[in-house]
Amino acid sequence: MNQPEVEAFVTKLDNVQQEETFGYTFFFVGDDHRLPFVTIGCSDNEFDDVSNLNREGVFRINIGVSKKTYEALLANSDSEAIDYAVLDVFLPHPHYSKQHFVCILNPTQKNVDITKHLIVEAHSIAEIRFQKRLKK
Repeated sequence: MNQPEVEAFVTKLDNVQQEETFGYTFFFVGDDHRLPFVTIGCSDNEFDDVSNLNREGVFRINIGVSKKTYEALLANSDSEAIDYAVLDVFLPHPHYSKQHFVCILNPTQKNVDITKHLIVEAHSIAEIRFQKRLKK
């Protein structure tokens, strides 16, 4: 799954808006751009260079999932030995893991379907959050 395919998948979900800045693409539900549910990074910047995204064709998908999903997906990860430059492995986000963001660089094969599932979950969470804000 390449970056344009990920972007196409995300933008086909309901009520999605995107914004680009600092070498990242941010995806939001609705027009309240406070918290993206998915971001895609394709280059290092002064705030984030742990994944060595300046490599040709390398991109990182960051996905905000539920606490339950986060814990199930990363149950066996060793936070002391994380190589954030490794391809096709789900990892805790290097900066937003406390908000239950996971990341993966260049997902392939079986991880493509898991990535899509996680993006749909993140979108659902963001949609619920957006609808709650509308009711206030």
